[in-house]
Amino acid sequence: SDTDTVTGDLNGRGEGVTGVMSGREKISLHRGSLIALQEHYDGRYPGMKIAMASSADTPFAERVGRASLKLLEVVPGVSVWDVCMRDWDGRDINQIGRQPPLSSNKSKTHFPFLRKETGIRYDRMLFFDDCLWGDHCGMVEQNCKEDDTNVGPATLRTPNGLGEQEWRRGLKVYANKFGAKV
Repeated sequence: SDTDTVTGDLNGRGEGVTGVMSGREKISLHRGSLIALQEHYDGRYPGMKIAMASSADTPFAERVGRASLKLLEVVPGVSVWDVCMRDWDGRDINQIGRQPPLSSNKSKTHFPFLRKETGIRYDRMLFFDDCLWGDHCGMVEQNCKEDDTNVGPATLRTPNGLGEQEWRRGLKVYANKFGAKV
């Protein structure tokens, strides 16, 4: 609810919801995530679309995650969820959780579902992952490859979250892997 939100500066773009309280824990975006979402919102990367693949481990964690995305703002009055829904004409293609049919292995469930739902080839995806208990990036690179190119997503592990340097490095990894200009 709005009473569980924390307001603050949105990178000089005005005041907005920068945190959501879940009990005594504050959920917020890492700086690089906010920058990435703001640049995407501004149209800096034509053709880019965003989707979430999260392995929230309980139904409650899934609900908290989705609710937080609907409250955290990219710019005043525009939530992370709004930006994601804009990309997909209002369709929720995000893969959040690990309740069936999803699992803890994003390469076996989350990514194949995203590929099917979006029509975006694996060799056109960029995946950031902050997991500390497993190498989702390695699993996705190994298991999610296009049949005709044998190439999968560009990936970048972000064990300390998506900072601005990690966002920029991910763009370079994508550009180098796919010969794209970013």
